[in-house]
Amino acid sequence: MANQSSILREVPIFTGLNDEDLDIIMNMTVQRIYPKNTMIVIEEDQGDMLYIIESGSVKITRLDDEGREVILAILGSAEFFGEMALLDGQGRSANVMAIEDTVLITLHRRDFLDVLGRFPTISIQLLREMTSRLRKSDQQIKSLSLSDAEHRIGIAIHRFAEDMGIFKMGQVVINRLPYQQDIANMSGTSRETVSRMLKNLEQKGLVVREGRRLIIQDYAGFTRLFG
Repeated sequence: MANQSSILREVPIFTGLNDEDLDIIMNMTVQRIYPKNTMIVIEEDQGDMLYIIESGSVKITRLDDEGREVILAILGSAEFFGEMALLDGQGRSANVMAIEDTVLITLHRRDFLDVLGRFPTISIQLLREMTSRLRKSDQQIKSLSLSDAEHRIGIAIHRFAEDMGIFKMGQVVINRLPYQQDIANMSGTSRETVSRMLKNLEQKGLVVREGRRLIIQDYAGFTRLFG
């Protein structure tokens, strides 16, 4: 339970709540474990759970008209998903799959709505988070329609840096960069193009790769190129 409480403190929508408030919410939750490649949410299914990522990561996907997977987002620790179906009562808007062994904290719809009623500040934070996600989605749509393939990959990496990077002294470290095929599916290109782009970025001195660990050497400069 202590670990769950620690995670709840890091979740954006719970910012500003004290320990007593977090304990109330924590006691409503249930921990669930999903092995790698397990489907957690299926598009259009009825949803009755909010999911908070305690550890691991997931990808949010939809299928295009030709049946190809398009990745909308990749989420990691202390991020959440599933809120839309709880708010409007409609089916799930996308698929969600664990891309590594993942531990989730779940909050049932009735408890989620109760929490919103008890703590109005959560509603405000939720609106801010949903607005931020909408802006990122708009940026992704724009990049897919206006940018060349290599630039789209750069934009995707920049988004990973914002979402999961560790910032220090002008650099950003992404400890577990998504797999190249996942980056390709997110940027609407091929795995081969992703591989070539990463090598180009290394040759230009913009990034350093150590397995799946990626360091953006000059984040401000990278942002000017791909932000």
